[in-house]
Amino acid sequence: MADKKTLTTAALDKMDDAQLAKALETAKAELFNLRFSKALGQLEDHGRMRAVRGDIARIYTVARERELGIRTAPNTKE
Repeated sequence: MADKKTLTTAALDKMDDAQLAKALETAKAELFNLRFSKALGQLEDHGRMRAVRGDIARIYTVARERELGIRTAPNTKE
């Protein structure tokens, strides 16, 4: 039951560092909004919170692996 909005590692590998930072910012904002909706009792899709937390963890993992040299960022030369 994978959600279509969930980021995959293949999609994250295609992003450069700036896009990765933007994706992290977007995911954190969405998680904040989901938590806010939950606190108000208006959250309908509780599974989305788990998916967004997974996306955030996946982004942090890819970023850290790039720092360590395990993964490489895509070439920006074209």
